[in-house]
Amino acid sequence: MKLANKINKFLFDPKARFQYFVSKGIYDSMPDDKFLKKKFEIELGYELNLECPRTFCEKVQWLKLYDRNPEYTKMADKHEVKSYVANRIGNRYVIPEYGVWSHFDEIDFNRLPDQFVLKCNHNSGGYVVCKDKSQFDRGSARKRLEKCLSRNYYKNGREWVYKDIKPCILAEKYIDSLGKLNSVEYKLSCFGGKVGFVTVCQGIAHSDFSLRKNDHFDVDFNHMPWYAYYENAAVRPSKPKQWDEMIEVAEKLAEGIPYVRVDLYVIDGKVFFGEMTFYTWSGFIEFTPKEWDIKLGKMIQLP
Repeated sequence: MKLANKINKFLFDPKARFQYFVSKGIYDSMPDDKFLKKKFEIELGYELNLECPRTFCEKVQWLKLYDRNPEYTKMADKHEVKSYVANRIGNRYVIPEYGVWSHFDEIDFNRLPDQFVLKCNHNSGGYVVCKDKSQFDRGSARKRLEKCLSRNYYKNGREWVYKDIKPCILAEKYIDSLGKLNSVEYKLSCFGGKVGFVTVCQGIAHSDFSLRKNDHFDVDFNHMPWYAYYENAAVRPSKPKQWDEMIEVAEKLAEGIPYVRVDLYVIDGKVFFGEMTFYTWSGFIEFTPKEWDIKLGKMIQLP
């Protein structure tokens, strides 16, 4: 049955078929602009206009191709960005790191605390959580992380900032409040160094749409009437006490960048940095209502 479903999807779902060909390296030699035009139309159903981009998604593709500041690669690296953040806003915002390794078998678990998180520095969702080192399944962790290390995150959406990141595994402090149904993350979308809107995420990251809800607010905490994939929560989140501090932190980190998303957490009343994302959903976003693709696109002023 599973095989039949896969065959059916390949035959009748152009998105799945295209993704399969990408995974097999069929398009590896295709120039970035041609690849993005092809993927864009398959994913979103309209032609990518790079000469006069208007929508949010079009402008994100433009930035992939033409705004290639070498510093962005460091900011996208989950290990290297820590020094960038510490220099810009102070080390108190950085989640403690225990070590960095090129491969799983290099990790000295004797030097790690009883609880920790292992993650790859060059992709999204490549992590494992250890809540009890005596019960930690190293075999499963090795399989997952080594697979992530071998993946070139650039290929799928031509997000060039990941292309030259040297993959590694880093160990971070385990944060008990994250990774749960009641977890909260703050994703601050910055345009030209100013916060345009903030996405308040409730639930488990990289999970089924039913396990996570996203609400979008402007800088004055007015609710914005749109969503993308993750629907709004039944009960709107309240404004955190740290709101102004988060705005200030994000804008300092995003200074001089046409568009970047700064992800933050509030842990025990303190603001912590998560990561910087240059191409949210790789710029292939289905907005509801659709007109928000154009409305948010107006926020991006291309250099």
